[in-house]
Amino acid sequence: MKATPLSNCERRFLLRAVQEKKRLDGRQCYDYRNIRVSFGADRGCCIVDLGRTRVLAQVSCELVPPKPSRPTEGVLFFNLELSPMAAPGLEPGRQSELLVSLNRLLERCLRDSKCIDTESLCVVAGEKVWQIRLDMHLLNHDGNITDAASIAGIVALCHFRRPDVSVQGEEVTVYTPEERDPVPLSIHHMPICVSFAFFHQGTYLLVDPTEREERVMDGLLVIAMNKHHEICTIQSSGVVMLLQDQILRCSKIAAVKVAEITELIQKALENDQKARKEGGKFGFAESIPNQRITAFKMESAAVDTNDVEEQAGEIIAKADPPSEVIANPVLHTPGTAQIGEGIESSWGDLEESEKEEAAEEEGESEAAAFECEKVETEDTSTVRKTKSDEPIVLSDSEEEEVVILEPQELPRKTRTQTSSKQENPSKKAFNKRRRKKRTSR
Repeated sequence: MKATPLSNCERRFLLRAVQEKKRLDGRQCYDYRNIRVSFGADRGCCIVDLGRTRVLAQVSCELVPPKPSRPTEGVLFFNLELSPMAAPGLEPGRQSELLVSLNRLLERCLRDSKCIDTESLCVVAGEKVWQIRLDMHLLNHDGNITDAASIAGIVALCHFRRPDVSVQGEEVTVYTPEERDPVPLSIHHMPICVSFAFFHQGTYLLVDPTEREERVMDGLLVIAMNKHHEICTIQSSGVVMLLQDQILRCSKIAAVKVAEITELIQKALENDQKARKEGGKFGFAESIPNQRITAFKMESAAVDTNDVEEQAGEIIAKADPPSEVIANPVLHTPGTAQIGEGIESSWGDLEESEKEEAAEEEGESEAAAFECEKVETEDTSTVRKTKSDEPIVLSDSEEEEVVILEPQELPRKTRTQTSSKQENPSKKAFNKRRRKKRTSR
């Protein structure tokens, strides 16, 4: 699904706002959006919100053989994934130009800057080293994916702890977190990307562009720098030609922004470490702001119980005295009583009606049993009057009951036949022949 294109009116409006040094979200030209860092329950998992752009980062590790060219260094692997969940214009399972450029930029920023000591990841030279894998997922896209991904990646690496290992001869033992405390990664510095958008052939400059500003910009400059004012990587894209003074100006702005972001990251890591040591609550669920419908929790309110007795006495004194009306109990039937003007109890009436219904049911059942006995006695009397070897037709009604008697035996079959209108003519003829043969005998 393609992204919704901007109309000409929107494009002219955005460019006019840039000329007037105004932005849609009310920021100044060099202002960053609010950055929010939240950590998961596991080590090395975090979510970074840059305005409405959200990136999830997760770090994992495993023991693998080293590269033949570098037998004493660990392996670093970085991967950023874009999905339609973040924006409709992003296609799943396809290496677009945007995704390829972002992955290359993040690799230069994190791997080529040597921010992680890869030699400390070696366990046995030439045999086993740690492979650190950083996976990042874009959850929501509102512009400036590069900065959000770089912040999420370095925060996840600083927050991650790998298992401790010991080597005895050729045997390598990996300890669980319960046996030994995990070991943090050796990180020398924290490179952070800062993006600059240029408009009108480099005349106007904006820091941290949004998604709509990225659509109308002429060029983009990304500078990766650490708090020591060391430039780790720099990349320029677009159709704009930049001058030396413009790049130096951007680098000075990036130095200020990187120092602010680094301080914010360090405070977030310290707060999480403090919460884990003190046994407090941590994780994504605790990072949801209180007093929201989606949070399902509210801040506890303090209750002052010092002057409860005095306040209760004042309330009782101000209240109206109770009425002196005394209700007399009313006895209707034995075992029941009524106080006040309520509805009379009808339990007795219900019991009598239930008894009457039960008596009626018993009478009906007795009458039905008596009729059944009467019918059975009539049938037995008619059978006794007949001879022992003749079939007897008891009635000529629509339903006939044929009883076949044999000598010195009780009746075996009792068959109910349907009316003569519903019988087959061939069956009628067969029955007549059978009766004639029996009478002739």
